[in-house]
Amino acid sequence: MFDIIKHYDKVSPELVAKFAEFEESASLHECMGRKNAFGGKVHPVWPGSKVCGTAFTVEARPGDNVILHKAISMLKPGDVLMVAYSGDTRTGGMWGGMMSASAKAQGCLGLITDGAVRDTMLMKELDFPVFSAAVNVCGTTKAFPGTINHPVVMCGVTVHPGDLVFADNDDVVVVPKEIAQEVYDKTYAREKKEEILLKRILNHEGTTYDLSGFNKIVETLDLTEEPD
Repeated sequence: MFDIIKHYDKVSPELVAKFAEFEESASLHECMGRKNAFGGKVHPVWPGSKVCGTAFTVEARPGDNVILHKAISMLKPGDVLMVAYSGDTRTGGMWGGMMSASAKAQGCLGLITDGAVRDTMLMKELDFPVFSAAVNVCGTTKAFPGTINHPVVMCGVTVHPGDLVFADNDDVVVVPKEIAQEVYDKTYAREKKEEILLKRILNHEGTTYDLSGFNKIVETLDLTEEPD
């Protein structure tokens, strides 16, 4: 097995575009049996960020980022760079502004890492979405090997190259490429249902308590309630 893999299957661009229309990462998480979310361990470097694309995976040695510069040279349009850094947040210089500019020029849609980053204002100026576990300015070495496009584990979630990645202001969710169509179909149905619920709530037809049937669940709990 090569350390650096160049050829792998991806979720199709057409299906990625459909996923990108979804409003919330939570919907994907719920429709996968509440799996494959990073659980709030990674955050956008500025509020309101969103990215949807296919995973380009990198595993780097904590404190070193030379493998990331190699990865940037290999990026293709539609890739989301997924950098596993063993959860080490001591070196924000692992990823910075010039690297963001280089990645964006290659057509990369964004970066997600369980490590730290820096130069966040330039990232914002570049409109390059970045999600990280921390932000700091500490630098890195450029001396140690890593791997490119092997399966990685980030925040307890296994990410394979070519998987669908959906990240927004709330969380990061990874959809395995083998079940992407199935998850899309379930998520589409869920979001359409929630659109109808939202309209009913805004029309003062009720609250989530009665419109979603939670009142029937509460009735089974034998709670005592003060009279009106």
